[in-house]
Amino acid sequence: MEKTEKPGKLNQFLKLFTSSFMLSACTFGGGFVIIPLMKKKFVDELHYIDEDEMLDLTAIAQSSPGAIAVNAATLVGYRVGGLAGAIVSLTATVLPPLIIISVISSFYQAFRDNIYVSYAMSGMLAGVAAVITDVVLRMGTDLVRSRKAVPVIMMLLSFIAVRYFHLNIIMVILICGCIGALQIWTSSRAEKERGF
Repeated sequence: MEKTEKPGKLNQFLKLFTSSFMLSACTFGGGFVIIPLMKKKFVDELHYIDEDEMLDLTAIAQSSPGAIAVNAATLVGYRVGGLAGAIVSLTATVLPPLIIISVISSFYQAFRDNIYVSYAMSGMLAGVAAVITDVVLRMGTDLVRSRKAVPVIMMLLSFIAVRYFHLNIIMVILICGCIGALQIWTSSRAEKERGF
């Protein structure tokens, strides 16, 4: 009985590896681009997980530190095959960018002095700045519209601390996380007291 299960598990890991590898190799544009493709592959095509699980895994991947594509692939792999599945999926997702960057770095010296590559890099920097500005404006607008005083004050103080006082961004994130946790704790405690 065990011998018949092992090839099935091996086949599942092989399919998980090839699927994750192909998705990572052929996806450009960041983590949010790969999520719909992962949903199509692992939910609709392979039926490894259902749609609600994919949404939950995406939320966890987004809120975890690191690249969302790598986090999501690791979580899907863990859901499919436990720790071994997570390692298989993580390896398959990280390999394509690693190979591509290694090849590009081999030719970096030749590319660096090329005027067209220089113009392309300048254009990409402008594009990245525009995307980051767009995200900041949208999130800031949503935060102001929520009409919650503490998050708006935290946003403004964080900007001032980083921009004018050159406070370490990690320190700002940790302080904001602690304030948010304290706020949730006090509000849940107040709700419990009202309930009794």
